[in-house]
Amino acid sequence: MIVVAGEALIDLVPRGTGALAALQPALGGGPYNTAVALGRLGSPTAFCSRVSYDAFGEALLDRLRETGVDVSSVQRGAEPTTLAVATVGADGSAAYSFYVDGTADRLFTAPSAVPPGTRAVSFGTCSLVLEPGASAYEELMRAAAARGVFTALDPNIRAGLIPDPDAYRARFKSWLPSVSLLKLSEEDAQWLGGTPQEWLAAGPAAVVITRGGDGLTAFTTDGEYAVPGERVEVVDTIGAGDTVNAALLHGLAARDALSVPALAALGPDGWTGLLGFAARAAAVTCSRAGAEPPYAHELEG
Repeated sequence: MIVVAGEALIDLVPRGTGALAALQPALGGGPYNTAVALGRLGSPTAFCSRVSYDAFGEALLDRLRETGVDVSSVQRGAEPTTLAVATVGADGSAAYSFYVDGTADRLFTAPSAVPPGTRAVSFGTCSLVLEPGASAYEELMRAAAARGVFTALDPNIRAGLIPDPDAYRARFKSWLPSVSLLKLSEEDAQWLGGTPQEWLAAGPAAVVITRGGDGLTAFTTDGEYAVPGERVEVVDTIGAGDTVNAALLHGLAARDALSVPALAALGPDGWTGLLGFAARAAAVTCSRAGAEPPYAHELEG
């Protein structure tokens, strides 16, 4: 079981140009997209979050169930679902503004333990910014790491939600001793400051940096491994990084490498294969509108 912990929300995606373009609701949130992608790839997956009882919340849970994701760890609340209004650039890149005050996912409380059989827990995005839930997710991260569970972190920076950047950067550094795999985009890395080597020294066994169409690079204490991006006609990039998260975790599980020693022992062939798989998966997501990650059969061969 891979557990994904974090927010589920509704993306409002423009269907046209201009400030008053019609907005299409789409199921989203970085952790939520990661959970859906894992389910589609065939990994046993559970989602750990707090979701509204409103119609959006029910739709979010329905897709998880349809994808085979275990939702028994999801907490529920009467508060509304978080909304994220997307703006899609000419190159397909997406930027967001958020409506988060008083929403259900902010009131997440840390469970006493992760579900039985958990091999890895994945964290990231808004859930590690917005209090009081952020402290609860942080507590879960530290507790899982202390029990020897593999942990993955994608900070997926949303700068508009971070009132004190320096305080967040310090908090990010405090998480690293509890992180097995750190994945972040090139833009996230620039915003956070530091280098892959500095982050490796603080705790993670590997750091993976995504570079959009230019591919992915993994940094470990034994070396650096890179693959190019897969060429595809980009519709938008919504959910691409979340798909990378899922593909990395799924690929590591398939290699029985969801542990720090196994991750350190992957070697050049293992890393090249893993990163190439993640690049292919992300390309499929970019080829269609919204966060629509691939199913396993779409990546065969």
